[in-house]
Amino acid sequence: MDAAPSAGHSRSSGHSSPTASIRTRVTIPLRFADGYEVTADAVTFHGLADGEEHVALVLGDPTATPAPLVRLHSECLTGDVFGSARCDCGPQLREAVERIATTGGVLLYLRQEGRGIGLYNKLDAYALQDAGLDTYEANTALGLPEDGRDYTAAAQMLTALGIGDLDLLTNNPDKAGQLRDLGVSVRHVRPTGVFATDSNVRYLHAKAERTHHTIALPEQAGPGAFSTLAG
Repeated sequence: MDAAPSAGHSRSSGHSSPTASIRTRVTIPLRFADGYEVTADAVTFHGLADGEEHVALVLGDPTATPAPLVRLHSECLTGDVFGSARCDCGPQLREAVERIATTGGVLLYLRQEGRGIGLYNKLDAYALQDAGLDTYEANTALGLPEDGRDYTAAAQMLTALGIGDLDLLTNNPDKAGQLRDLGVSVRHVRPTGVFATDSNVRYLHAKAERTHHTIALPEQAGPGAFSTLAG
């Protein structure tokens, strides 16, 4: 197996991505477990580079601001759907939807389970984490990349939606770096909240230390503790 790019290394080619087009646009109501409700336009696409079924959720009015707020959210079945506390994906998704709906923008829900390694491999990595490895060490112990995500399809989706300049909602510098390499104008990077608990604080420390996520963590984080870094 050829060596895969490690986390933080841009996998883009340094120029604009191939053209994709809108396939379907349909309005759907969203409702979260805490009762928050909002309406989104769900958009699907033809011609995405990786052939995956990524979807864009258009929230509020993206044209109301010169640079709409955008989040690239990688699918996490365990966190987004089942509420697993091993990661912060579910709370980040919930926060992102409300913040984007308030200002106007788009959430790209990308089919990149486990930072691109897939659900079964992610659960295999969980078993190695239980044995003492951090999230990145577990991936490499399985012969997989620390972070296998490529955001070419995300850039295609944004272009198809007519979004040029944007503000990016993320703690991950690789997302902004890849989008810029792909010709997307990222005006500002807005940090997400930090949702630290006893169950995920080791995971969050690994992200901050190994791949330079902008996460301000307390020395001790108890259940339900969090600090919101709105920007």
